[in-house]
Amino acid sequence: MQANKTLRVLAVGAAGPSASMVVPELLTRNVSVRAFVHKSEDRPTVQKLGVTDIVVGELSDAAAVAKALEGIDAAFYIAPAALENEAEVGKQFASAAKQAGVRRVVFSSVIHPVLSELVNHADKAPVEEALLDSGMEYVFLHPAMFFQNIGAAWARMKETGVYGEPWSNETRFSRVDYRDVAEVAAIALTEDRLLYGTFELCAEGNLNRHGLAALMSKVVGKQIKPIKVEIPAQANMSPKLTRMFAWYDRHALLGNSTTLRAILGREPRTLQAFFEELNRN
Repeated sequence: MQANKTLRVLAVGAAGPSASMVVPELLTRNVSVRAFVHKSEDRPTVQKLGVTDIVVGELSDAAAVAKALEGIDAAFYIAPAALENEAEVGKQFASAAKQAGVRRVVFSSVIHPVLSELVNHADKAPVEEALLDSGMEYVFLHPAMFFQNIGAAWARMKETGVYGEPWSNETRFSRVDYRDVAEVAAIALTEDRLLYGTFELCAEGNLNRHGLAALMSKVVGKQIKPIKVEIPAQANMSPKLTRMFAWYDRHALLGNSTTLRAILGREPRTLQAFFEELNRN
């Protein structure tokens, strides 16, 4: 992207589980990275990644966002999970980036943001629209469900011999290792070959929970039982999550691995390899 000077990139949510994977990919490309983090306690996390230029603040804080964007050439943007007013906050970020003279925004959106019943998907569409309207360069990444979501339950699954989620065992999902998404994000931020593209990012396969449990059983060496977790009525679940789980109970969420394979120039990471990695740690 920059021929004559060091590229300056803002990584939003750099201490978070997703953007923290993008930062190392950028640093290996000799990019100057600024981290925008939620709280001061996040500083050590990004410092361990090798970033010393850190701005602390809320995405909803216009002054903090403006400070984070000052002097930046390109920005990686991802919204925190369950962010309130996600669409409005994202639109404000796009406007602030334009105002700051940012040239390019790479937005880690979600697979199928047209799904209006899934609020966490539909909230991404207005942000994409704002970036399209902005006149800035853009790249939209549409990753499938992350492998890393399963990682959080790995230890308990091994202990109990049960793996459950609050929707049907039959529902199939495409999935992706976010490390592969992070590599694509770094390419999009530092090169022009993905410019103005929208890219569905999925690994090979679309297992339901029966298939997941069978693969887990193979890797851990004991039988894993798939179950649908029932959410108690008194759990006071967020309406967004209630709608999402109900939708997942009835519908698959599927994509295709061709685009990710083509961008990376190699096979995407596999779910079996991810499970084997978890099992070694």
